[in-house]
Amino acid sequence: MTQPRQLQRAQVQRRTLVVVVCSQILGGAGLAAGVTVGALLAQDMLGSASLAGLPIALFTLGSALAAFTVGRVSQRWGRRIGLGIGFSAGGLGALGVVAAAVADQVPMLFLALFVYGAGTATNLQARYAGTDLAPDSRRATAISIAMVATTLGAVAGPNLVEPLGDLARSLGIPPLAGPFLLAAAAYLAAGLILFVFLRPDPFLLAKRLAAAESAAENTTETADAPAKTAAADANSAPAPGTGAYIGATVMVLTQIAMVAIMTMTPIHMLAHGHGLGSVGLVIGLHVGAMWLPSLVTGVLVDKLGRISMSIAAAVILLAAGLVGAAAPGDSLGLLILALILLGVGWNVGLIAGTALVVDATVPQNRPRTQGGIDVLIALAGAGGGAMSGMVMAATNFAHLSLGGGLLALLLIPVLLWARRR
Repeated sequence: MTQPRQLQRAQVQRRTLVVVVCSQILGGAGLAAGVTVGALLAQDMLGSASLAGLPIALFTLGSALAAFTVGRVSQRWGRRIGLGIGFSAGGLGALGVVAAAVADQVPMLFLALFVYGAGTATNLQARYAGTDLAPDSRRATAISIAMVATTLGAVAGPNLVEPLGDLARSLGIPPLAGPFLLAAAAYLAAGLILFVFLRPDPFLLAKRLAAAESAAENTTETADAPAKTAAADANSAPAPGTGAYIGATVMVLTQIAMVAIMTMTPIHMLAHGHGLGSVGLVIGLHVGAMWLPSLVTGVLVDKLGRISMSIAAAVILLAAGLVGAAAPGDSLGLLILALILLGVGWNVGLIAGTALVVDATVPQNRPRTQGGIDVLIALAGAGGGAMSGMVMAATNFAHLSLGGGLLALLLIPVLLWARRR
């Protein structure tokens, strides 16, 4: 690569990370609403705890459709358009949740939660924008910078449950719908920031640079042969490498374990006498643990390797399940520890898995592959959220936590196989 191209790549990468960080701060606040009070709002409107996992399942299913759509749109028109549309849809869905709560319409609630899931998918897809122009040796670090920015909004959101509930009450809105007011504003603002400021588009630039590099490396007898090769390279879509499938497995299993336990934690806490303030504290710390360790995690993934850190994720998730299973219902401290471990395990698995996917793809297939894998992640989360309520109704929180921790151990044989290869 020539010096001017290297300089252009570095300059655009710095600008891209700044824009992505700003959007992720807002995106974190938007996704925290559904995580914190989604199950409680459904329980209140449905009158049943056994179906309280449906909100997580619905907006996770919505995120699956959005992940597919954002990936396809980004592949064709770039990250700016794809991410901007995704966040805007999430904001409209959050407004729909508020309207459904005011009208006390359960079908409207389910539809709105489905649309709201677009924000969750887009918030995750944005992590890929930071890798399009990143050097190979710093891809995980670039992912972590994009993710750590989510911490500010994601931690603030759950801890604003009570004041947002008071604001909603003053406006004649059910208190549990209050956090979705914040989600709507945050998602719409995040989409606007990306649409306006993510210029030049990092993916489209990476694609052009890859084509130019390919043309420069080809030596043929005719003058127009390099241009033809570059055009062919730009239009072809080779299959992703094996690492993409390994990375997908890591992210899918960590998602199931995390979502299943997290979804039922507010229900478990309220059943044992904890108030909404305590619920907000536990979920806020959990969401913070999902995102805040990212800077350290990214460096470790780059230094120690993707497979080693994926194994570490499985061990941390097992520890989270064991602590959650052993914690008495009235023990706030142990619940906090279990949910923090749960968040850290998910964080390590997501960054290591994402890095595996980026390493195994090229610009010609990257957003499409990333979107497809995020569909699997979303569907896995939907299944975990839907089943968590049924498991809780049939057994208890201890069995659910233990099951989630043991599920994460399935990663280890897959990763050992990958390491041998």
